[in-house]
Amino acid sequence: MAADLNAALARLGHVAFRPGQREAIETLLAHGRLLLVAPTGGGKSLSYQLPATILSGTTLVVSPLVALMADQVQALEARAVRATYLAATLDAAEMRRRMARMARRELALVYVAPERLAFPGFRSLIHALDCPLVAIDEAHCISEWGHDFRPEYLEIGALLGALPGARVLACTATATPIVRDEILARLGLPSDTPQIIHGFARPNLALRAAEIGGRRERAGLVDGALAEALEGPGRKRGTAIVYAPTRKGADDESERLSERGWRARAYHAGLDGKTREAVQGDFAAGALEVVVATNAFGMGIDRPDVRAVIHLGPPGSIEAYYQEVGRAGRDGAPALGLLLVSARDLPLRRALLEHSTGDGAADPAVVEHKWSMFLELIRWAEGGSCRHDAILRYFGDEAETLAGCGRCDVCRALEGEPETGDPERVTLIVRKALSGVARVDGRFGLQTAVKLVHGDADERLERAGLTKVRTFGNLREHGAPWLTALLRRCVSAGWVSFAGLDRPVVTLTDDGRAVMKGERPARLLLPPVARHEKPAPGTLRAAAVGRATAPAPELLLDRAPGRVVRHEPAELDAEGLALFEALRRHRLEVARAERVAPFIVASDRTLRDIAMLRPRDLVELQRAHGVGPHKAARYGAGLLKIVTEGVKRRIGGTG
Repeated sequence: MAADLNAALARLGHVAFRPGQREAIETLLAHGRLLLVAPTGGGKSLSYQLPATILSGTTLVVSPLVALMADQVQALEARAVRATYLAATLDAAEMRRRMARMARRELALVYVAPERLAFPGFRSLIHALDCPLVAIDEAHCISEWGHDFRPEYLEIGALLGALPGARVLACTATATPIVRDEILARLGLPSDTPQIIHGFARPNLALRAAEIGGRRERAGLVDGALAEALEGPGRKRGTAIVYAPTRKGADDESERLSERGWRARAYHAGLDGKTREAVQGDFAAGALEVVVATNAFGMGIDRPDVRAVIHLGPPGSIEAYYQEVGRAGRDGAPALGLLLVSARDLPLRRALLEHSTGDGAADPAVVEHKWSMFLELIRWAEGGSCRHDAILRYFGDEAETLAGCGRCDVCRALEGEPETGDPERVTLIVRKALSGVARVDGRFGLQTAVKLVHGDADERLERAGLTKVRTFGNLREHGAPWLTALLRRCVSAGWVSFAGLDRPVVTLTDDGRAVMKGERPARLLLPPVARHEKPAPGTLRAAAVGRATAPAPELLLDRAPGRVVRHEPAELDAEGLALFEALRRHRLEVARAERVAPFIVASDRTLRDIAMLRPRDLVELQRAHGVGPHKAARYGAGLLKIVTEGVKRRIGGTG
């Protein structure tokens, strides 16, 4: 087989396999199914292109990226590989011509846009096709719990049902364990399907995050990052992408950068197709130095010399962020990624999630899951550990961690281990802060809660009678900015949330109430006191209280690899990881039996907590995050059985 693979590799114009590519192809050919998780630009396409050239019949590739499909077909045809693609951009006559070639079995590889799967004509053609392999690119789009769900991907299950003898390859650049489980469930693949996860390490990227207080500060950080990455307008040092949360923001920032001498253009869905095509073409050709875009830009873009990716606001998840920032430094040379965060991002994101379905009520389970995904990104932005290693652990790529990349802002600014502080003092401060939230619950915003515990005069507090309660001024010894940062960390911890669209108000969650009452521990590291010192050379300020130069210590929230922020003496050991994987398999089986998404049964964080706690009964099980009486009653017996079996295996192995 080795000789065949090497010969096929040479025919496709490659000299050698990239790390992990041979393993993926050999696993797919040997087992007939594979879930491949590797970052954008990691060479996933070869994992289906090469098999397509050595297997008889027509390989199908489902992909949502029309530009990428066209580029890859052109490259394959240049190597004498018979390939084409089917997408809505083709006129009817051309579509019929290409489908006729498929029917005559003239093609080795056909790319198909997911919406094409629902067409009756295509479905009838599939039944007569000799198809040795179906590859699903951007497979995370099939997950309702991922960051980029696309309903048309749900048609893929029917496609695989029509081709029972075909091998199946699911590829994605961003899939956490919960999303990987749902991919397998939606595709009907068994729980023992091989999974290869690699290539997330991008040590050439200097990842940074900074908290900003206003437009002037944001502009200064953007200008500084562009100057560092590209040296200046007209220097021909590469290109940069600036992601803006809104179309107006993209237009405004593009205009500002143009006025500063950069060859910059905006790109978003509000522009006509011809303009968007021109911007994308100019960027690919190097005629533009900076593109300021919404997240619509970049899919399928493989320009190697992007030296900086800057986010003017946080996207919805770590998955979305890493996919976008990963467009920098594809050539392996140094590049930077800068994420800017402001205090208004938390209530704004919550409001958008709760009102994302228009007039209809948003699904509470979906809202809470996406809120949790967003909080993971905010925790990551607050820093405290190497940003590079934190992302690798989040995706489960533990093997590539570096114990500190030495390039991110946290590694550059961190001076020794952060002080954990007195646990009793931390608990007292957190409970006092949460009591302030409880007093204003559902009535006022975050800053009013800060004023309450700080003891500030405020007309609304006086009218509500809150200046006479014991909570008023219970934390007056701390500065207001420090208290704001503390409550934001309580939001990230899941103890405080928001409600309302126009004027979001704070609410105390059930978990927060338990912490406030002393029923659960306050596992939180307090924000640092601002230090007035110069940052390390070449770094931007980390997201710390008062926008200080020191990175903010991390939250004590989770106790296992795969979560973004933690600072604990121990992580899951090998036995704990084995138990976590066993719990994942159980979750997938239960989800399939009940025809629900795996997240409904239990989140990854819940399973990691269980793997660490190893509960012996339902009472202990409810100490795990997200397990209340209802879930304990419904799923507890099965989860406890997995834990018991794992403990027995451990005892038997050591006895």
